[in-house]
Amino acid sequence: MSDLYQPADDRDTARRIAAAHTSVSRDVEDFLGRLPAVPTPADIAEYAALVAREELVRAERQAAAAAAGLEIQSVGTE
Repeated sequence: MSDLYQPADDRDTARRIAAAHTSVSRDVEDFLGRLPAVPTPADIAEYAALVAREELVRAERQAAAAAAGLEIQSVGTE
């Protein structure tokens, strides 16, 4: 008898983490949309936390993509 629920493969994991990265990026976008003309120290702290979270999830997304066979050495703009 086969399992009803198959474990996620590397592609599913990469897709799920990419969706999480999109969500975090939207949080940054939403924050910037409500940012006052003169940011307060609390605004700066919130932005720093959002950017740190975005960077963490970006690194997770890159690792998951590499596990799915999409490893790249660098992304150049040349």
